[in-house]
Amino acid sequence: MNINKQQILHYCKQFKIAGISKNIDAIIDRAEKNGYGLMEYTLHLLKSEADHRHENDTARRLKSAQLPRNNNLGNYDHTSENGLPQTRLNQLRELNWLDQIYNIMLMGPSGTGKTFIASGLCADAVQKGYKAYFRTMEDITNMLKMKDVTRTALAEYRRLSKANLIVIDDIMLFPVEKTQAVALFNFINHLYENTSFIITTNKMPAEWAKMLDDEVLATALLDRLLYRCEIINLSGKSYRMKNRKSFLED
Repeated sequence: MNINKQQILHYCKQFKIAGISKNIDAIIDRAEKNGYGLMEYTLHLLKSEADHRHENDTARRLKSAQLPRNNNLGNYDHTSENGLPQTRLNQLRELNWLDQIYNIMLMGPSGTGKTFIASGLCADAVQKGYKAYFRTMEDITNMLKMKDVTRTALAEYRRLSKANLIVIDDIMLFPVEKTQAVALFNFINHLYENTSFIITTNKMPAEWAKMLDDEVLATALLDRLLYRCEIINLSGKSYRMKNRKSFLED
């Protein structure tokens, strides 16, 4: 190996610039073939490092987001008649509502695409550099219950407290104990002016009081979530049931 290249790789390791060390051969080869000047060569070196760091940062944030496996809205079935036109979905994907700290509430029966849309918008947000996280209602309530007990839950609470976007999937699917309901209200009340929420639920707002067993608390919680919020009602038959898979042949 050329001694100059060895020194370059040594400095890359010392200064933790893995993007340059990973791509140095390709960059030198392109520079020699295209006759790069010093300025252009330096630019390509720095760009390779910037791209490498961006890819690593995106991968880290995608892992932290804990998205469902199926989250690519590019695969959205626009033939599905669930009440969400393609133009409206495209508008949501622009994420202007996120910059304005608006919420989205996706309501509808099981199988109408609530979780897929929510996770897809969350994935879009991560790809565009936002701190976005996908959690189920159970994840949130367990974290709130354990944050004063375990370091893991406390770290999760601090992570979510700095979020640009939090998806809470299947909220009010099951009845919520009073202490958990109060903790959920305090959590959302603490964040709602600085963080956007995407809520998926199969319960109408009027049913939340029954699930919380507290009409006053339900009203206060909805007041925070619906203040700046786009409500999207999804309808139709379950996509999963219409496209049910079987391991047996007909």
